[in-house]
Amino acid sequence: MIRRGLPRLWRLFPLLVLLGGYWLLPISGRVVVIPDEGARALFWPRMRLDPPAPEPGQEATLWVTDVHPWSYVLLVVNGQPVRQVEWRAQPSGVWTWKWTFVAPDEEAYSLVFYHDCHTGCVERGRMHIGMGEPPTPTDLTPTKLGVVSVHPQRDWRGRSGWDVELTYAQLSEEAFWGIDDLAMRVHQATRKGLRVLVRVDYAQGQSMPPRADQLALTEYLQYLRRLARDERLRGVYGYVLGSGFNELNSNSQAPERSVTPEWYARIFNGYGEPVTHADNAVQAIRAENPYVRVLVGPVRPWNTDQDGDRRYAIDAPWLNYMNTLVATLDEGARTKSAAGIPLTAPDGFALHVPGRPEAAEAIGRKGYEEPRLDLLRAEWGGAQAGFRIYRDWLNIINAYPTTQGLPVYITSSNTFVPDEGAPPAQNYPQGWLTSALEEISGEPQVQALCWFLDEDRSGDTRWDWFSLTRHPGRLIYAAEEFDALLQK
Repeated sequence: MIRRGLPRLWRLFPLLVLLGGYWLLPISGRVVVIPDEGARALFWPRMRLDPPAPEPGQEATLWVTDVHPWSYVLLVVNGQPVRQVEWRAQPSGVWTWKWTFVAPDEEAYSLVFYHDCHTGCVERGRMHIGMGEPPTPTDLTPTKLGVVSVHPQRDWRGRSGWDVELTYAQLSEEAFWGIDDLAMRVHQATRKGLRVLVRVDYAQGQSMPPRADQLALTEYLQYLRRLARDERLRGVYGYVLGSGFNELNSNSQAPERSVTPEWYARIFNGYGEPVTHADNAVQAIRAENPYVRVLVGPVRPWNTDQDGDRRYAIDAPWLNYMNTLVATLDEGARTKSAAGIPLTAPDGFALHVPGRPEAAEAIGRKGYEEPRLDLLRAEWGGAQAGFRIYRDWLNIINAYPTTQGLPVYITSSNTFVPDEGAPPAQNYPQGWLTSALEEISGEPQVQALCWFLDEDRSGDTRWDWFSLTRHPGRLIYAAEEFDALLQK
């Protein structure tokens, strides 16, 4: 084993590797083999690091030289963007960019040069420092457990879990909520072997573009294209489009133009528009990245702010809204398909599935048993009033041809419901998370169970009463339980 006290030149793996008379040239993240000796001089960009093998914590300088005057360039060191850059054009017709940074405390890491980051960073050059590629776990055991906003130091106990992150189209250049900090969080999570779902909202307090606002729709689609194109985000498992858009709190910019099921479907796959029009989310994303999943955002259960025109078997506003939403998504996908335009159906659904351990229907049962109980509320026509609301959601999803059997992801779950008001720090019953995981483990259509939340890293203290990392009050039981479940 090579230790840090020994000479460190082995840490530098040059961008060009000569092997058997061939130059292996990594261009845009790929390796191209060029056998022509004369072609070596045409290889760009050229990357030079000083010192060539910096010690952890040592200041280093990288120069990148290229024959193209790239704009909106960015250097990313071990997932961290380095924003301060100097550049100059030379009489020979080449351009040079210079960054100074502090070497990270890692055995192996990458320096990656990107350009055109205003529309989605495109990788141009990469340099690996250290012994081989930066480590990524490959022998992890999958688990359905996950969290919203994972703490970077969480120990996943050898499991590949789930992380849900959030970004806003109107805050694309802002700290934390914008694309650069999002890319850093995705890098950190995927390095741990987590599967990352990114929820994309239009603005804070406005989950999706207001109804019939074409300018807002265009802005939202542009941001989705940028996310899908950005090569720093290639590790994203799927994009979740909005959340809770059936409630007025998620339509605060324009409450008089709330997001109806029909408008959501129009945004998602162009429902109601001419089939030749591609100004919708699923086609915008897939044009840039055909491999990432595009998921329907979660409808808020037990919310009566909006209803739906297509009545469900159980006549409750949130179920009618969901039923109308899935029906219009299905109709939009089938219409496109009939016109020869495939792949506009969702890849799955994100679900909001809270528990209600103190429900009146559960009197006489232990609070931790709640996820296993049918809490059928008479005044809601027999709709589920607790964790098993996920079964109502599944019944609706499976009723339509293009959505039947699609995977679902519980991207938000805990023991808080607005009409009761008690946060998990107050009402969490020991054993509830274990019961919830056991409940969905027997349902193959449910891929993930994500607790809201691990830690709010934006600095907003309102969610401390929900945080597994901070675990105030009764959340100490939830935090211990989560860790124990990872070790089973």
